[in-house]
Amino acid sequence: MVESVRQRVRVAARHPSALLLVAQLVALLAYPFLEGSPVGRAFIGVVGTLVVLLALWAVRRTPALSWVALLLGLPATVTTVLEATHPQDGPLVLVNALLHAPFYFYVSYGMIRYLFHDQRVTRDELFATGAAFTVVAWGFAYVYAAVQVVWPGSFAGVDGSGNRSWFELLFLSFTTLTSVGLSDVTPVLAHARSFVMVEQVAGVFYVALVVARLVGLTVTRASR
Repeated sequence: MVESVRQRVRVAARHPSALLLVAQLVALLAYPFLEGSPVGRAFIGVVGTLVVLLALWAVRRTPALSWVALLLGLPATVTTVLEATHPQDGPLVLVNALLHAPFYFYVSYGMIRYLFHDQRVTRDELFATGAAFTVVAWGFAYVYAAVQVVWPGSFAGVDGSGNRSWFELLFLSFTTLTSVGLSDVTPVLAHARSFVMVEQVAGVFYVALVVARLVGLTVTRASR
């Protein structure tokens, strides 16, 4: 029993990208159940901190500089919990967003470099493909959080204008990055629309460059 647990731990340690991807997907599913209470938001803050730490762990396997990720990630772990307990504090939300956005973009940069560093496709690289995609979506969600603090009313929903919740902004980010449409959350101010257009371009390039390359390498290996 103990040996089986140790073996699973060793397997997990070889695939930090998989753990990061699973943690982010679990956070997506858990958030609607937790955002309505202070205890739930605090728990979300802890989960967010765990995601940041997993991202730091994952980036160590990539060609990116670990100290840069650490420099951005450690303050982000503190502001994550603070924002979860004070979600209406505008300056805190802005600081948290300005720490998280570059952190997640740097982590995604490291993962994409990891995917391009050789001509083989490993299992961990497949997990890194999904993790990098979700990391980019998280990064743009924090960009949108900063945008609506600097330019209030940047986004509108079915209930009209006004600041959107974090989960709504994350939903907007995923729908934009996957090019499935903006749905019921839309950018209404010029600055917000410009950032949404940048994410649309990023989503197209991700599929065209990263996913297409991995598919091509996989097909080539199979044909050999």
